Amino acid sequence: MSRIAMLDLEQLPVELREAIARGQASRMLSSSKPVQVWAHRPPVALAWLALMESFHCDGVLDERLRELLRLKIASITTCQACQLARKSDKVSEEEIACLASDSEHFSPAEQAALRFAELFAGDYMAIGDEHYAQLAQYFTSAQVVELNMYCALMLAGGRMTYVQQAY
Repeated sequence: MSRIAMLDLEQLPVELREAIARGQASRMLSSSKPVQVWAHRPPVALAWLALMESFHCDGVLDERLRELLRLKIASITTCQACQLARKSDKVSEEEIACLASDSEHFSPAEQAALRFAELFAGDYMAIGDEHYAQLAQYFTSAQVVELNMYCALMLAGGRMTYVQQAY
């Protein structure tokens, strides 16, 4: 049970209900429950969803990489809702079972991004220039910035959902 009361969907402002519907239709959202908690602050909930939607619909990282990063961070935050959700068919269950950054299931670019996400979520002070140099071998500056921002959003969202028990 959520630690903060979830508002009924019917209680939400129309704009927030529409954002939830778009998110669920695109698979960006696997559940409305966290948003029903955030709905106590509709403008902030809408801003959070708009940022998520920007990554999901207009991002410079491809869908597969975003899903790998999301699942890697979910494994670290232990957010059950995040771990169970599948937001892309481009990552197989076999790949999910072995999200190790050195797995042959992943391209060198994916391995570098997974290594970065793992450090970002678990040991961020260990990230150094060498990690950015490695990312620069595979990604543009815009992609590296988005990778950082996406990791931050997934880390914060996963921890917030877990702490609030909004799943």
